[in-house]
Amino acid sequence: MSVKLGVPSKGRLMEKTFDWFAARGIALSRTGSDREYAGSVEGIGNVDLVLLSAGEIPRELAAGRIHLGVTGNDLIEEKLVQWDQQVKPLAGLGFGQATLIVAVPECWVDVDTLDDLDGAAAAFRARHGFRMRIATKYHRLVRDYLRRGGVADYQLVDSQGATEGTVKNLTAEAIADITSTGETLRANHLKILSDPPVLESQATLFLSRRSEKSDADRETLRLLAHMLGV
Repeated sequence: MSVKLGVPSKGRLMEKTFDWFAARGIALSRTGSDREYAGSVEGIGNVDLVLLSAGEIPRELAAGRIHLGVTGNDLIEEKLVQWDQQVKPLAGLGFGQATLIVAVPECWVDVDTLDDLDGAAAAFRARHGFRMRIATKYHRLVRDYLRRGGVADYQLVDSQGATEGTVKNLTAEAIADITSTGETLRANHLKILSDPPVLESQATLFLSRRSEKSDADRETLRLLAHMLGV
């Protein structure tokens, strides 16, 4: 058995993760073709690299199939119930930053806060006979956020494509989505509510609380934590 480290399998998240570990004396690399998900680890023994999609890593950590994993804390908190009982955050990696926000059409000039949104939702239902639709991929996080903000008369609709386009396409009245620069929102004539965001996210190294660990694994994890400074 060895310590299994789950890392995003492609794109900037993979490259930035490799750079972050390399700066701390551990070389991660992908082996084989782009279609293969094999990798190697140099600089420390007893560690296997597992290449996964960022969305798969929360589930693998919670199941204990990997000991460590790099993914966004937005995915951890959305996908895992009572996430802090299943995983432990060890370090924010300083990249992959994004903010989960609620946005409404720019033409809603009287809607700038969650209180305003609650009023608009009640008026919408009275006028149209159904609840205002908010498109999102982050149902758990957004539902909790709106409950805390006192917003009642709404329904969440699932968005698997370009969430920002759902208002223009008349499949939703508002959205809750990840943004980094806000350019796509502005291009779709949407504005962010002035309240604090739903969540600030970045790529984070997590430790599974559920994985089985031999004495050798525990020693490896101690050495790895020392090398990484976490």
